[in-house]
Amino acid sequence: MSFEPLASDFYGYENLLDDQEKQHIAVLRSYLETEVKPIVNDHWNRAEFPHQIVKGLADVRVIGLPWEETRPFENSAVFRGWVALELARVDAGVATYVGVQNGLAMGAVGLTGSAEQRAEWLPRLASGEIVGAFGLTEPLSGSDSAQGLRTTARRDGDNWVINGSKRWIGNATFSDMTVIWAKSEEDGQVKGFIVPTATEGYSATKIEGKFSLRSVQNADITLENVVVPESLRLQNANTFTDTAKVLRETRAEVAWAAVGVAIGAYEAALEYAGQRIQFGKPISSHQLVQDLLVKCIGNITASIGMVARVSQMLDDGIQRDEHSALAKAYATARMRETVAWSREILGGNGIVLDYDVARFFADAEALYSYEGTREMNTLIVGRAITGHSAFV
Repeated sequence: MSFEPLASDFYGYENLLDDQEKQHIAVLRSYLETEVKPIVNDHWNRAEFPHQIVKGLADVRVIGLPWEETRPFENSAVFRGWVALELARVDAGVATYVGVQNGLAMGAVGLTGSAEQRAEWLPRLASGEIVGAFGLTEPLSGSDSAQGLRTTARRDGDNWVINGSKRWIGNATFSDMTVIWAKSEEDGQVKGFIVPTATEGYSATKIEGKFSLRSVQNADITLENVVVPESLRLQNANTFTDTAKVLRETRAEVAWAAVGVAIGAYEAALEYAGQRIQFGKPISSHQLVQDLLVKCIGNITASIGMVARVSQMLDDGIQRDEHSALAKAYATARMRETVAWSREILGGNGIVLDYDVARFFADAEALYSYEGTREMNTLIVGRAITGHSAFV
């Protein structure tokens, strides 16, 4: 299958990928166009996840890319970011599913699990045999998770007893395991636990009424005296600093996904503008529409440059929290502008699902907030460049 460059990659950043990575992107792009794109609007409208694509995503090998136990070939962080872009370019909900499965659930096991835990859980997650979720955010704790976590874990011999609640947990209505982060009653430090969702005392309830990422099955989780053995405690997750290692990597991929959402909206608007006739000619020939389209491609191009460099820094082992924080804050802000301009180009047709832009417009709001709000990421960068912490 031949690789065709994206016209929306205006400066040709895809050339950072090697030939094998490009071929993998071509296979993924074909699958998304033929199997995923035709069904996403219907599932979004019904607020249902398209479970039929889980096996296909595993078959095109987009799950488990970073880990020695599961990666199909040696690959770069830029490639893994581009995968997130391609997923989000078609549907942010599908990108979020993969981000939770691949980045958060597998990331927690891959970065903070023991060798035995990695060997047991990573292949099962990568194959799609089981679905994972990541339980950090709580009803009363979001941005202050480092200090304000209320879910507790109490050591009881060879077991741990977990009590608390989580909110906004993606994939959680149908996950087979959820990584739960809880504060140890012994030392007050945050620990991570692999919790099979069939465990007694664990329950997940779908959050209804969302207008963004409607196909993503977010849940409220309740944990009432949930007992897990010490063997399911992530052996290298001993403080919130270890939790942050996972978030550092996934935050950069959320920035890539934000670029994908911007591209998806821009491409839909560009196609529409070429077909919509007003005053006797396509609206793409009007100056004001071209102005909006150029501002969109400018945002996209600048954002790709930033996220690509952040991923290169990850490969080089020099990426720090403030680097991924700036990329996430910047790319999601530019995404928000781009989807708004794209919706503007469509006029009234921009608020119906028929032309895709409305879905991208709505879904952008969730990406703008999750994995660290713009404000919190700004403070992370602000602390790095001034030497002063402005966190309360």
